[in-house]
Amino acid sequence: MSPDVVVVGAGAAGIIASWRAASLGAKVLLLEKTPRIGTKILISGGGKCNITHGGEIEDVLHAFRPKEARFIRPACYRFTNRDIVKMLTSRGLEVYTRPDGRIFPVDQTAKDVVAILGGYLRETGVELRLNAPASAILNDAGRVAGVRAGSEEIACDKVILSVGGSSYPGSGTTGDGYAWAKELGHSIVKVRAALAPIYLDIPAGWPAERAGIALRDVLLKAKQGKEIARWRGDLLLTHYGVSGPAALEVSRVVAELLADGPIWLEVDLAPDRSHEAVIEGFAAWVRQNPRKTITTYAEEFVPQRLAESLAADACGNPSAAVRSLSRKAQNRLTETIKSWRIGQVRAVPLEKGEVVAGGVSLDEVDPHSMRSLKCEGLYLCGEILDVSGPVGGYNLQAAFATGFVAGESAARDE
Repeated sequence: MSPDVVVVGAGAAGIIASWRAASLGAKVLLLEKTPRIGTKILISGGGKCNITHGGEIEDVLHAFRPKEARFIRPACYRFTNRDIVKMLTSRGLEVYTRPDGRIFPVDQTAKDVVAILGGYLRETGVELRLNAPASAILNDAGRVAGVRAGSEEIACDKVILSVGGSSYPGSGTTGDGYAWAKELGHSIVKVRAALAPIYLDIPAGWPAERAGIALRDVLLKAKQGKEIARWRGDLLLTHYGVSGPAALEVSRVVAELLADGPIWLEVDLAPDRSHEAVIEGFAAWVRQNPRKTITTYAEEFVPQRLAESLAADACGNPSAAVRSLSRKAQNRLTETIKSWRIGQVRAVPLEKGEVVAGGVSLDEVDPHSMRSLKCEGLYLCGEILDVSGPVGGYNLQAAFATGFVAGESAARDE
């Protein structure tokens, strides 16, 4: 007997879509190309699983770009952050909300989250096939006719495409869905990295020991002549450039504008203090520590392993005593603390991003049902859509919500 609905891709969106459709009585077949479900869930939050973001739905939506927020708004109200949390906590998962609104399991991990979601699939009778990559979406005169998986053609007039984007290809998201959607009449918005590390043209004086150093609560600024993006948070220095929350959050804009000209990254190491306050603080520090070196002063702002590099960038002679600095050198030191230029952007690697920006055009999908406006019987949800939010559980929430609506629509549509 042929399935009523075939779901392609068992990530966050595909799991919820399959469960919702099956819970409404549809016979559902879920195809997953990898050996397990929920691979991107398993790596979210460093394996701890940032399930969703707390707070009111409008606060969640505000984190997305306006067009994307308008698109996912109906879905996020249909399946809220509280709904996904309730699904998990009703099965024994204990969660807590961090001060920044991110919701995590208390003692358990992403594996426990995926295990609970897998239980929902089994209970509703979803037929799950692992190691079963789809190779084509079949169509007949503008209507879905089935799915090809290996040598098998599975007849079906409703297909939910939830194969993700093209970030972290090792997780199975290799961009297959873009080509299929295009063949079925959809436009694909250019895909770029988002929430990705940033590779820099490492300056000759960049010591290898900088790699692995974390700068806590700094303001990262991307400049292309003028400032194009900024984010306050932790920043991790790497062998190739920078990563960590601040880098991930500016990466989308950097990736979008990199072709327009050189982009430089700068770090404000004292974001709560004005230039004048830093100058006054330095003068007070010199009065108390006149014989100490510039490197010692730099340790007020960066970890010890990085202090000499900061001092050298600011004044050239990191071992000089602070009392020996001229007024001009003091100003350079202050300027470096407030705007430390750490390198020119070389690339934002698409394959290293937690998510991608771009994908199936939102103008071609009904936000109230996730139905394709180009191919009858096709539904799209999750990261394949041109939706990308910041770090913090936002993208999983968008995937859960759009998956829920796609599954419900596919089950109820005639």
